[in-house]
Amino acid sequence: MDAATWSPIHSREWYAARDAVAGLRDVLIAAGLDSEFPYLRADLNAFGMGLIELGRISPHTAERLAELIRTGLNCGQEHQNTSGSGGRTP
Repeated sequence: MDAATWSPIHSREWYAARDAVAGLRDVLIAAGLDSEFPYLRADLNAFGMGLIELGRISPHTAERLAELIRTGLNCGQEHQNTSGSGGRTP
């Protein structure tokens, strides 16, 4: 296929970007942040690389997103600690 017939719809990278945006969208909805990311979208650059655009967000939204990530990291560490000690907490 040459550049004249190339379409992002037939691109593995496009589907990967779209699926990643869908997963992120679902988490943002569950966290009540869906309306805070109006520019969220999947895209391809000129080289066919899949990209996710988050867009501009307010400082308050950035703080909420940071807290969500921190909470997820803490849960992951707690899970790792309990599974690494035979299911018992130290």
